[in-house]
Amino acid sequence: MNDRVVPEPERRRRRPTKQGTVLSAEVIVTTALRLMRQHGAEALTVRRLGAALGADPSAIYRYFRSTDDLLLAIADELIARAQQDWRSTGDWQADLREIGLRIHAAYQAHPQAALLAAYRTTGRENETRAVETILGILRGAGFPDPEAVAIYHAFVDQGLAFAAQDAAAAALPGPAWAADLDVWHRHYARLPAETHPNIAATARLLVTDMRRSGYPLALELLLSAAAARLERVRATPGRGA
Repeated sequence: MNDRVVPEPERRRRRPTKQGTVLSAEVIVTTALRLMRQHGAEALTVRRLGAALGADPSAIYRYFRSTDDLLLAIADELIARAQQDWRSTGDWQADLREIGLRIHAAYQAHPQAALLAAYRTTGRENETRAVETILGILRGAGFPDPEAVAIYHAFVDQGLAFAAQDAAAAALPGPAWAADLDVWHRHYARLPAETHPNIAATARLLVTDMRRSGYPLALELLLSAAAARLERVRATPGRGA
């Protein structure tokens, strides 16, 4: 794909496709997410998008310069969905917890897209709003700017890393996913205490816990560590909020 994007007013005058769809960037992104959810990341091609939209594949050039441009729009859409209807409570830990869980859930709803998009930086409207919001929460809580930026970085990277890892597991074919989980029961739960006392002592817990994402606990640990850092800041003369 190349640089042939048409101004928005001209796009709106386009006739409906064969399926009666009026093309827009939003429609294309939504269709791309649906295709990837149904057919995997390989569905993100101009040809398949055109077929799904009932349009000539070249029509997508009017909205996106390249498949990478489209991918960045998809990443920004996932961020938008994570922020939808979010409202601040005024409690910085509660607000960050909710944002983190929303980001994770948005990516888990589209695991194939998450595999391609979780590590991208879009610089677009929804991502920019999220960066502003999170930094505002941290600065409003009383973190000095260097601390706010460092904790923002850790918070976002942790959430996206778990989103990508959990998305990769969710994107596995069913038999492979089940086989991976069964390793904890079939292998680890049968290790003898004589050679692996710590695994043997916790085997039942491992079998249960490894079926869940580790993100909620990891998020709580990060928030607790951030709260401890804030207390130290407040206790340091000249550095308090």
